[in-house]
Amino acid sequence: METTLLTSVEVAGFVARGFVRLDAVVPRELNEEAPRALAAGIPPVAYGTPLPLAFPAGSFARRLTEVPRVAGALRSLLGPDPVVDHHHVHVREPGGGSAQPLHGDAIIDTRADAFDVQLMYYPHEVTADMGGTLLVPGSHLRRTNESDTGRYQNLRGQIRLTCPAGTVLLLHHGIWHGGRRNDSSRRRYMFKIRFNPAVPQVRLWDTADLDDPAVAEELSARFPWYEPATGRLEIYNRIGLWRAMTGDDTFDVDHWATRVANRPGRSA
Repeated sequence: METTLLTSVEVAGFVARGFVRLDAVVPRELNEEAPRALAAGIPPVAYGTPLPLAFPAGSFARRLTEVPRVAGALRSLLGPDPVVDHHHVHVREPGGGSAQPLHGDAIIDTRADAFDVQLMYYPHEVTADMGGTLLVPGSHLRRTNESDTGRYQNLRGQIRLTCPAGTVLLLHHGIWHGGRRNDSSRRRYMFKIRFNPAVPQVRLWDTADLDDPAVAEELSARFPWYEPATGRLEIYNRIGLWRAMTGDDTFDVDHWATRVANRPGRSA
């Protein structure tokens, strides 16, 4: 299967924002099949099952994960044959449901050099009145405990997803998000699969542009909800994750990590 790997600039964008968005990458015929397949239910998968064994050949979920852009992005972030943590079909009926509180998924997770990826697939167009998924860019490396952020109602720069049919989001497991209420007259579907890496997450993508200045620009991005001081720590956290993902413990942005790690030896 031929796939398209993410570039270094795209992976740096993931490290900064906490997600990669792939608009309209799933073919129309699969999108048209999706409501029936999702309504019928996706058979359960045992925790830790490698992706090639998780879904039967020819099944809806298998074909979704084999879409070249999707497969390439998953491989770029997780490596070959990641394992399935769990999956779930989310359905919001027309005019029904309340907004989820802002939360992170299973955020009791102390890993600073690894991460899970959550695939969210939208088979149909998501319009503003359908609600969609709320995301807070750049929130994924700030440690919270699941729904502790639920008291926050609106943050500057948050994204209320609207997207064309066949869009896939790949999220860092720590990103703050929540499903919104559906005020439209149409049923809303979203299919989620959480993946765990099975190999070290080091240089898994197309690294031809690793030295592109745009990499550091992406990793330096600020978001409107950041505090003037504490928000700078998000960039420091990104530097650590990027060092782990590239195997380059000298990478830095404006010497932030270099000066913190500075431990001069005693002079003779």
